[in-house]
Amino acid sequence: MSHAFYVYSAYGITAAITLGAICRTWLDGRARRRELAELEAGGLRRRSASQAAEANRT
Repeated sequence: MSHAFYVYSAYGITAAITLGAICRTWLDGRARRRELAELEAGGLRRRSASQAAEANRT
């Protein structure tokens, strides 16, 4: 096993893990936005939205 093989495989594994983490985070964010849209369409609102509305009234 040569030194170059070790270095390139280490970079490859690191890149694969990094890309996997990025993809998983991106897909999870899409799922959370979809869930939030479904909840808001069903009539549920975020507490922060009601607090902001109260602050604007005063």
